[in-house]
Amino acid sequence: MRHRSFFRNVFGNSTGKWNTLIGTTALAAGFVLFAGAPGAKADSCRDRLVHADHRLHEAVEHHGYQSKQADNARHELHEAREYCWSHEHKWWDVDGNRWHTDRDWDDHDHDHDRDHDHH
Repeated sequence: MRHRSFFRNVFGNSTGKWNTLIGTTALAAGFVLFAGAPGAKADSCRDRLVHADHRLHEAVEHHGYQSKQADNARHELHEAREYCWSHEHKWWDVDGNRWHTDRDWDDHDHDHDRDHDHH
């Protein structure tokens, strides 16, 4: 019973105070969750590059190496690499499964896909 008296004395019977407590707790939990945001940012770059690389492979497979879709996907891959380089000073090599810390990507590194072009 003692703990009930304590909460009643501190918060009273007002629901507004309870809402404030719940809101403050949720806000604190949000700060704790985003304490690891730099890692999340790097994962965002990795995910962005994996998606762009996959999109390029799909465009080549379904529309041909020299298709408009493949050119657009190549451009998106380049933009994703540039984004990660400018924000993280590294980029994810999907085929090599590793991070690069030099700006050493080759925009023609998927030219081997040309051998599989059936169009």
